[in-house]
Amino acid sequence: MNNTTLALKIDERINKLASADYDNIEGWQKVEAFNKSQIEWVRRQLRGANMFRDGDEQSRRRIDDLQRLLKTIEFDITKKDLYYEGTNELPTEYLEYKRIDAFAKDECCTTPRPMTVYLAEEDNRSQLLRDVHKKPSLDWAETFSTLISNKARIYTNDEFEITEAHLTYYRFPRNVEFLGVIDPITLVASPADVTCEFKDDIVELLIDEAVAILAGDIESGNQHNRGSESAERSN
Repeated sequence: MNNTTLALKIDERINKLASADYDNIEGWQKVEAFNKSQIEWVRRQLRGANMFRDGDEQSRRRIDDLQRLLKTIEFDITKKDLYYEGTNELPTEYLEYKRIDAFAKDECCTTPRPMTVYLAEEDNRSQLLRDVHKKPSLDWAETFSTLISNKARIYTNDEFEITEAHLTYYRFPRNVEFLGVIDPITLVASPADVTCEFKDDIVELLIDEAVAILAGDIESGNQHNRGSESAERSN
């Protein structure tokens, strides 16, 4: 959906029929509300906080809706005493963890083999390293990872070597920009239109969500309720 249509639909939803009561809402406010609506909508779908209670990949619709935001990168790792840690922090576009794929070897098994890496709580690290059934094992090709200080750690218990690691994560949706609209934070006008990357049916839901945000800001209860209900009823 192009941005002209997007802005027109926001105006249509926020205004009373055949009126221009809220035509004084500025372009940057529409952009901010829409970009906020994208993040809120994505987080609800990942968590399963929707009327169908289906979260990350729990239904074909959630898979189809969110697959665009999945991204895999290879990340550099540094060896520590009991684990390998990402050299750099998680990407700035990182939104939510999906999985880590790693390859490992030791002196006996010199050909790197793929490992199954489970995400664990940092609080349980010591117990997992001692547990004979859950500790890192090259024989079983299993280990665990944790997230701390905006970095990922893959544990080896100093029993094998990680040769390669890939992180798959959900990224933030791309921010929408309107041509010529000045960002109130940077005070720079957008040099080009940046459209929403989601399918048009999802954009319609995000418009309702953005209208609910704007309606809440101007204390318009009817539009707020309608936007919130429509955004979830058709989800």
